[in-house]
Amino acid sequence: MTVTIDPHAGFCWGVVRTVQIAEHYLAQYDNVSVLGHIIHNPKEIERLEAKGLRTIHVSDFERLAEEAKKTGTTPRVLIRAHGEPPETYRKAFELGIELIDATCPVVTKLQERVRKFYDQGYQIVIFGKKDHAEVIGVRGVCNDECIVVKTVQEALEKVDVRKKTVLFSQTTMDRPTFYALRDALQTRIQEFVVDTMQNIAIEFHAKDTICGQVSGREDKLAAFAASQDIVLFIAGRESSNGKVLFSVAQAANPRTYFLEDICELRDEWFDHVKKVGISGATSTPHWLMERLKQAVEERYVVQSE
Repeated sequence: MTVTIDPHAGFCWGVVRTVQIAEHYLAQYDNVSVLGHIIHNPKEIERLEAKGLRTIHVSDFERLAEEAKKTGTTPRVLIRAHGEPPETYRKAFELGIELIDATCPVVTKLQERVRKFYDQGYQIVIFGKKDHAEVIGVRGVCNDECIVVKTVQEALEKVDVRKKTVLFSQTTMDRPTFYALRDALQTRIQEFVVDTMQNIAIEFHAKDTICGQVSGREDKLAAFAASQDIVLFIAGRESSNGKVLFSVAQAANPRTYFLEDICELRDEWFDHVKKVGISGATSTPHWLMERLKQAVEERYVVQSE
């Protein structure tokens, strides 16, 4: 049996940047917090917590500010790669909290583009998950005056086709569904409608804001998965990107198994297996895949590569 780690798996550059920023500040200060889980991977969260990173929420800002006053220190709070709505920045400024902005530049660009079209009076449609941290930030830049959808049917039920509209995507969603949404809305919104006795073409724009590092892995992951007898896909269960990539791997190889922790390995997965592939989400640290490889080798492997 051989065990191979997918060479294209692991942190995307946005996550690498966020973790590096966190470690930089943790090396200098002992009072660094992060708004929400820094990434959707419990093992990496545990590693950074061991270095002193505390996970908090905006509701903790007042308490944090009071603690800082008593100790004469400056509270420092990291904004993770998912970004935050404008209200978070305003509240931190009012309370004297120093924000360390590690928002992924791809997410920052998405927020800027949404704000631009919102200011121009467009109906904003977001393909994504309404309560995902990234989408909460995007909703904030347009005063939550947007429509968040996950399916074509949901979009057809909620979008007002009489309004000029722009479609965006959460950066970690799948591109095929985004294109299906685009095509469905474009067919309806670009039709002529009657308004004050005149025919007016309603504008529609679709802005593909899916992260290239996420979508670019799909074809490579499918090829990797197809070349293995089984695939072990390790990621946090809350990772949106992990769910997308796991479905890609499973479509290419039905013997693809999802696990969040090495203890979830099952002996029956390895029956009549010669080639084991290991992959993960853009929030899966490489050290965790290496640790999984080592565990598989110790239990099942005759030969490794």
